[in-house]
Amino acid sequence: MASRLLAVPAALLFSLASYSCLAADGTPLGWVERGQILPEHVTVKFKLDTGALTSSMHAEDLDYFEKDGDKWVRFDLDLKDVEQDKLVKSRIERKLQRELTVRGAGGKEDRPVVLMKVCVGDRLLEEEFSLRDRDEMNYPVLLGRRTLEKLGPVDSARTFTIEPSCAEVAER
Repeated sequence: MASRLLAVPAALLFSLASYSCLAADGTPLGWVERGQILPEHVTVKFKLDTGALTSSMHAEDLDYFEKDGDKWVRFDLDLKDVEQDKLVKSRIERKLQRELTVRGAGGKEDRPVVLMKVCVGDRLLEEEFSLRDRDEMNYPVLLGRRTLEKLGPVDSARTFTIEPSCAEVAER
C-alpha cells in the first residue's frame, strides 16, 4: 500500500518535470523573466503573476473592425527591446477571441483578448492575452496562471533564470 502511495507523487513529479520550463540549473522560473513576443522578435521583461488568471500584453491605439464576418482588433505594439536597447514599433491585427471584464481597485474594465505567440525559455507558446495600455506598468507583459500552468513552478525569490531560446527565434 505504501509503495502505491509513493508512486502517485513520483508520477506527478515526473509529469510536471516533462512539461515544465526550468532554469538550466533545474530551479523554477523567477517572478520576472525575459521573453520574446513573436513574430516581432522583441525581447521584453515578462512578469509571472500567479495572482492573474489571464495573461496581459501592452497595446496602444486599439481599433475594432470586421474581417470575413469576424470581429478583429488592430493595435500598436510599441516596446523597448531590452537586449538591443531599441524601440520596436508594429501595427498588429488579430482575430478577437473574446472580451474580458477585469475588476480591480480602480473599478471594472473591458479588454479584448487575442492570441499571441511568445517565447519563454525554450518554450514557444500561443496564448490568449488581454490587451491594455501598460505604459505606466514596470512590465509590458504579464503571464497569468493559464499560461504558467504550461511552464511550471515560479519561485518568487528569483529573477532572470532563463533566456528566450525558441527554435523559431533562431530562424530570424
